Amino acid sequence: MDCGEGFDRATLTPLGDQLRLMQAIYDTGKPVVTVYIQGRTLDMNLAARHSDALLTAWYPGQEGGSAIADIIFGDVNPSGRLPVSIPRSEGQLPVHYSRMSAGRDYMDGSGSPLYSFGHGLSYTTFDYSDLTIIPTDNGDRWDVSFRLTNTGRRQGAEVAQLYLRDVVASTSQPPMLLKGFKRIELNPGESREVHFSLGPDELSVYNPALRRVVEPGLFRLMIGSSSTDIRLKGDFTVK
Repeated sequence: MDCGEGFDRATLTPLGDQLRLMQAIYDTGKPVVTVYIQGRTLDMNLAARHSDALLTAWYPGQEGGSAIADIIFGDVNPSGRLPVSIPRSEGQLPVHYSRMSAGRDYMDGSGSPLYSFGHGLSYTTFDYSDLTIIPTDNGDRWDVSFRLTNTGRRQGAEVAQLYLRDVVASTSQPPMLLKGFKRIELNPGESREVHFSLGPDELSVYNPALRRVVEPGLFRLMIGSSSTDIRLKGDFTVK
């Protein structure tokens, strides 16, 4: 247990001699899956360099052991996605996918997270194609669709994520904000058309008067497997 109420930490390093233990295991040359049972993000740099796979289990509960075993032995194809970004070091914090300084590096290291918000792998792969953006309801809403294909050899689920940027706004906006996501299960080789609907809830911003309004202008749409794995992009204009 490495977190809790009133249990602050100065570093993200795993407690005790865990890093020494991990290094000793990696030195054996055997294939290694590293499982993190944690209540907060931890330093994963060593494991990222040497492990064959990483599994973030958080605090999984009394059936956690069974769930972890099912994934490691391939009985279940994982489809979880990170609800936070995993930093490379404490100096990066806070590290948000929507931060305005995205893309800037430190003098002595990368500014990008080790693993980004929305990231997650499975035992299959997916392809995104055929993006369309069509106005509906007299221009009050937009229908966004694309084709998702399971290009691997196993049944699996993809979590498709839709991000949006209001390019022309009266107040400063983040470079991207998550506006929707869908979990789609597909058999090997199967394709499906996926739809999102954008309306006032997704398109509105707070103007200088602190009123939430939909302003005319250019919007940039991004769809992908994570906040840094964008597969499709498109622009549309609200008039």
